[in-house]
Formats: sequence, structure tokens, C-alpha cells
Amino acid sequence: MHINDFDFDLPDALIAQHPPEVRGSSRLLEAFPGQPLRDLRFADLASLVSAGDVLVFNNTKVMKARLFGQKASGGKIEALVERVIDGHTALAHIRSSKSPKPGTELQFEGGITATMLAREGELFCLRFDGDADIYELLEKNGRLPLPPYIERAADDNDDSRYQTVYAKYQGAVAAPTAGLHFTEALLDGLKNKGVNIGEVTLHVGAGTFQPVRVENIAEHKMHSEWFEVPSETVAAIEAAKAAGKRVWAVGTTSMRALESAARATGCLQAGRGDTDIFITPGYRFNVVDCLVTNFHLPKSTLLMLVSAFSGTEHIRNVYRHAIEQEYRFFSYGDAMVLGRA
Repeated sequence: MHINDFDFDLPDALIAQHPPEVRGSSRLLEAFPGQPLRDLRFADLASLVSAGDVLVFNNTKVMKARLFGQKASGGKIEALVERVIDGHTALAHIRSSKSPKPGTELQFEGGITATMLAREGELFCLRFDGDADIYELLEKNGRLPLPPYIERAADDNDDSRYQTVYAKYQGAVAAPTAGLHFTEALLDGLKNKGVNIGEVTLHVGAGTFQPVRVENIAEHKMHSEWFEVPSETVAAIEAAKAAGKRVWAVGTTSMRALESAARATGCLQAGRGDTDIFITPGYRFNVVDCLVTNFHLPKSTLLMLVSAFSGTEHIRNVYRHAIEQEYRFFSYGDAMVLGRA
């Protein structure tokens, strides 16, 4: 498959720069293969999910992962913490005029100091000084890392709106954006209807925004992310499957976690670890029946994932319709619901 098979022209005006004024007020495009497209509101999702179905959410929480400062030599530096290894050690992306060498001391805003220990591929291993752990340092002194296509700095509103209402475990540098539409009221309504709720954790990395830079997508190397699928979620999914009910992944990160946990045997198993699963057309899905997701970047691995799930030609038609109807795109944009082809 060629990268141009996953390209499309998107007017800049459709890239959402801010969240909707009210959480949950976004539009929802119902796009099940073989059925007419329907333009809905996100609250209408409750009418599409049946009692006994399972909705699986990614409960990761976005860290204030961006730090600004300087090297001891005075050169400006910016760090984006990608993964916390332990209380004082993390892997980070570094932007500076010259890459720091091992042993270089870095000084960040808020009196934070760190030492660059070693390179690990494109990432830098940093050891942070002091008694406070990294999560505390970031929460107090870091800045929320909005996606690169949002052309403004994060503000106080983003601190709450770029988190899901059910976020629990810090570790992501990007939000699981399909979940941003859900409100407490909608979740309560789904539960009262008899819909079962499952949770997974996948700490979304900055690689989620990286375009595929090879022409033959089979040559693309996927970034790795940490995930966990608990036994309670596995039990809920097994019960739903046994009863002939559907499993809904809320977001591509939930889908990647579930499909990763079924990767070895084809059967869903509880567990945790790193995943670099790359889902492209031809992939056989083992767990997920329906997907709630936002609209994705051209030439992105996520566009390839939804094409694998619902069919490449179907997704082309869905995106064409969304652009014609002026849906809002990307992290703060509108949503769609897809079925498995």
C-alpha cells in the first residue's frame, strides 16, 4: 500500500483550534459500513449503544509534559517528557540549537534541574534532581503539550478540556481525544441504560502525531507505548461476547490496547507491557466491533487503522462527507462512530 492512498485535502478552517464551548456538544457522524451516513449530535451516541454492550475507555491522564529552560552554557532548551521511567528518571524529546551530551546539566523553569544521562534513539534519558518525583514537578511547573496543529499556547481552559472526565493515571503526552466528548451525565445515562463500562490504560506518546514518511507503509516503524488491560475489562468483554453483544472502543488508543492484548493468541488476555501494533488494511480484528473516534490526520497511522476497520473506500467516503458538511477535525474536533467491515 502506498502512502498516497491515505492522503486527502483538508481546509485549514476545519482544524479545530479550541474545544467546543460546552463539553459534549460536538457533532457525531454515524458511519456504519453498508448503511447511509447520518449527521447526529454526540449525545445521540446513547441511542446507538445497546444494553449489555461494553464501552471501553482509555483512562490515561495527560501530563504537563513540556518544560522550558536552558543549558548551563546558557543555550535555550525545550523538553517534552515522553515516558516516566521512575520517580526521578524520564525519557524526553529535546529541542535546542545543539543536542545536549551525556553529563550536561539542564535548568528548567521553577528551579528544576536535570542531567542528561544518555541517548535512546530519538529520546534523551534525563535524571531530575531533588526530592519531588517527576509527576509532582511536571504538575507544578510543566505546561500542557497541545498537538502541533493547534497554533496557540495552552491556557487554563485546556488544563481541564484536554483531559477526559474519567482520566486517572498520568503518563500520556496527548489526550485520548474521542473521550473528550463524554460528560458525567452521558456516562450516567449509558450506565442506567444497562451499558457496561470497561477501562484500559494506554499512555499516548508524541509519536501519535508523526506522519508516515515512507512511500510503502509496510516499511514504517511504529512508535511504542505502554498499555494495560485489566482482568475486569477482559471479563466484561467475554460476558458481552457470550451474550451476542458488541464491544465499543472509545478511541483508537482503546482499540490498540485491546487488540494488542489479543495479539499473541487471538484471544483477549489481561496484561501490561509495551505495544508497537501497527494496524493497516488486511488486519484481522479480534476484539472490537464498533469504534468511536475523531477525524484523523492525512497520511497518519490512525487513518490507516480506521481504514482497516471499516474499509478504505468507506473511509474515503466518510471523510469526503465530513469535509463537505464542515465537521471539525482532529483533537478538539467532532467525532464519528464506525462499525467493523
